[in-house]
Formats: sequence, C-alpha cells, structure tokens
Amino acid sequence: MVIASTVHDMKNSLASLIQAHGEWVKQLPEADRGTSKQGVIDYEFAHLNGMLVQLLGLYKLGVNQLPLRPDYHELDDFIEAQLALHREVLNSRGIAARYEVDDFDLPGFFDRELVGSVVSNVLINAIRFAREQVLITAGQVAEQVVISINDDGPGFPEQMIAQQSDYVLGIDQSSGSTGLGLYFAANIARQHQRQGMKGHIEIANGGQLGGGLFRIYLP
Repeated sequence: MVIASTVHDMKNSLASLIQAHGEWVKQLPEADRGTSKQGVIDYEFAHLNGMLVQLLGLYKLGVNQLPLRPDYHELDDFIEAQLALHREVLNSRGIAARYEVDDFDLPGFFDRELVGSVVSNVLINAIRFAREQVLITAGQVAEQVVISINDDGPGFPEQMIAQQSDYVLGIDQSSGSTGLGLYFAANIARQHQRQGMKGHIEIANGGQLGGGLFRIYLP
C-alpha cells in the first residue's frame, strides 16, 4: 500500500511536470518545436506515465479494487482517441500512424479506460521500435473483437514469443524489457469475460508492416 501510494504521488508529480513542459514548449519559437530532442522528451514522458498507470492497475488488481465498467464503444472513435493522445510523440519522431476498422458500425463491449491504457502502452512501445509506420486495426474474429497494433520495426524477440504464456520470462536486462506491459495487458484482457469466454492477448511478428504485432481479444 505504501508503494502504491508513492507511485500515485509520482504519477501526480509527472502530470504536473508534463503540463508545465507543454506550456513552456508553446512559448518557444516555431523553429525550436518538434525537434528530435523534443521527441525524446515527449516519448519518455508518455513511457513513464504508462508504466506508473500499469503499476497502479496491477496493485488494484491484486487487492480486487480495479473496477470493470464495460460498455459498447465505436471502435473507430476509440482508436482515433488513442492516436490523438500520442499525436505529438508520433509527429516529433516522424512516425506515420493510421488505423483500419473492418466495419465502422462494429461496436466493442469493453472498459474504455482499461483497454485504452493497454492500447496506449502498446502504442508507446511500438513507437519506440518503429522505423516509419504504425498501424492499428480492429475487426471481429468469431465472437470476439480483436484490436491489433503493428509496427515496421525489428519485431519481438523470438524467445519472448515462444514464452509469451509466462510474461515474467520476458524480463531482459540487456534490452530494458521488464515484461510488465504484457503482464498488465494479459490481466486486463482476462478481466473481460462473456458467456464463459475470457479475453486474451497474443504477440507475434509479421502483419502488414512486418514488425511486432500485438493483438488483444475481447469477447
């Protein structure tokens, strides 16, 4: 509980820092905005915030205090909102992001905040490794809605893909991978249950862009 409280305070401090930095950037001359250094700052802000959200979410899951409030959401609207949150980071790093939805009338039944935090964190990871492009797709497979995030980077390590059922094994000190993001995503997916079916995630390499491919299945 002490650690969770500390993480919460850290998240609030980071939010204040991000806001102050954003106001400072607005005062800069146009030529000094959108630089590569600014891209690094924007990315690390988003990365840190995502990790703190994950830690708080996992704590709440552990003490059964993470409420699940599923509702119907339009997938194109949901994905557009996620991309808008990271537009500055994408632009500053020169990455083109787009989305495709199989059926624009296709609704998803999920907790918008929780699934949004998963998509946001996976998107940040994709931005880190992408060379030029990121693609988010959504569609229906059997009785589940599937949201996929694909990049044109080097892809996931083969060992991580082979051992994806045990995300603790994704810890890699040489690359800085903690496995926390996938562990968090898997837990959020499993919280979504319907008619005896549980949500789950998958990671692979390939897809339309040839790099890392993350999928979350929601019943």
